[in-house]
Amino acid sequence: MTEPHAQREHDPERTLERLRADRKVRAVAQAGSAGTEFAWAGSQPVFVTFERDLPAPRTDTRAGITTERFPYDRLEAWQDWEYARVDAPLALLATSRVAYDPTGHYGRIQRTLWNLSEPQLAAHREELLTAAHVRLEAAARDLTGPGHGVSPQVLALTEARRVALELLYPALLTRLHLWPEFEIRLPHAWRASAGLRFPKAVYRLEALYAFGGETEARRVLLATRGLGLLEQERRARAAFQAGYYDGAVRYLRDETARIHHADLPAWTHLTGARRDKLGTLLGVNHAPLGPAALEAATSLLDAVRQGT
Repeated sequence: MTEPHAQREHDPERTLERLRADRKVRAVAQAGSAGTEFAWAGSQPVFVTFERDLPAPRTDTRAGITTERFPYDRLEAWQDWEYARVDAPLALLATSRVAYDPTGHYGRIQRTLWNLSEPQLAAHREELLTAAHVRLEAAARDLTGPGHGVSPQVLALTEARRVALELLYPALLTRLHLWPEFEIRLPHAWRASAGLRFPKAVYRLEALYAFGGETEARRVLLATRGLGLLEQERRARAAFQAGYYDGAVRYLRDETARIHHADLPAWTHLTGARRDKLGTLLGVNHAPLGPAALEAATSLLDAVRQGT
């Protein structure tokens, strides 16, 4: 039985009170859908803090509450777009809801991000597209061509997805002056925010993930057994039960690639059972592999650049 004191300690409101009272904490914001009109059964509280005497950014998760912690000097530096665009978590800062900001610095960061000029947004978009192009060219050079087997084909797929999610989708949203929110319902969010304006781009983004609705989500959830994905399976099942089937699939595809990245280069040496489970989770029987995956990502890049 959970102690009442422990329940209070891990309550989001209590966490917010504690952070506000901490003298080292100079700004606090809440991020994600928890506590908003868009909250759902799988929403998890996320706080963003800027703290004195913190040497480097850090992520802490306790009892389902995540705190993204940043050094105090970033709170001052990231008010300048030229500094922020290099290393700030732009989407997290832009979309969070300020709860404590005695200096007003957090508010100034957000005003900077939401009031970027069209030339600034275009330049940022071009930076993201250039970075994506470089990574896709490197993947084509290292993972395709004569002598490459199955492992590089799977690695090319996972790299194509990372490039699409980390660079190309954010680049697409610069055309709408929106910032992405990376949560488990992400496919549903990108359809809602960009699907009508940019159907080709969203279609190519989804093609990389080989969504299959409820049927595919069931298959993917079953494949998590025995792979050390207990927390991921729990979160994905909450999305499934809420009807976010493609969200559950996208989340498990990316989490599997992250957690089991070391298995991918040794694909042909895995046991048949392990390879089958990982293959189902990654969608290798439905998604494009190798050069086809990189070509799909390149087509997405072109669609983002053209705004289609």
